[in-house]
Amino acid sequence: MILRPLAAGDEVELWRIHGTPEVARWWGYPEDGFPWSDDPDSTRLAIELDGAVAGMIEYWEELTPRYRHATIDLFLDPALRGRGLGTEAVALLVRRLIDERGHHRITIDPATANAAAIRAYEKVGFKPVGVMRSYERDVDGDGWHDGLLMDLLAGEERSPGDESVPGEESVPGERPAGA
Repeated sequence: MILRPLAAGDEVELWRIHGTPEVARWWGYPEDGFPWSDDPDSTRLAIELDGAVAGMIEYWEELTPRYRHATIDLFLDPALRGRGLGTEAVALLVRRLIDERGHHRITIDPATANAAAIRAYEKVGFKPVGVMRSYERDVDGDGWHDGLLMDLLAGEERSPGDESVPGEESVPGERPAGA
C-alpha cells in the first residue's frame, strides 16, 4: 500500500467508491468539484493498492502554534474491507504527520455508530475523548447523529498487527488484561 498525492484520472475511481452506499452512508454523496476543489483546506491522498486506487485519506492541519495538530478522515472501497487496509492507511498517515509534519496530536471523529471504523482507529492507537452529541447531519438531512472524538498523541501509535499498548509492559506467557 502507498499513500500518494491525487493524480489526474483518480477522480473516476474515487467518485465510484464515494458513491457506493457503504461509503455514502458516512460521507454523503460527492459534491461538485470532488476530489479537487470541494474541500480546499484539506490535503488529500490516494490510497493505492497493487497499482489501483483503493480509497482516499485526507488530513487538515491547525497551524496555530498554541493549538497545532492534525485531523484525518478516509474512505475505502467496500470490496476491500475486512483486510486491515483502513488500519494500515491510517497508521501510514499518522506516522507521516508525526515524523514529517511535526504533529504531536492527531484527531479523528467517526460516527458513534461506525463500529468498524472505531475498531480500526483503536488498532492504530487512537483513544476515545468523548461523544459529540448531534454532531453531524444525517445523509438524508432529516436528523443528526453523534460523533466520537478520538485522538492519538505521538508515542502512542501502533503498527497494524501490534496489539501491545504503549506504556504497558507484558510478561512473557502472560495474557494481557481483558484478553
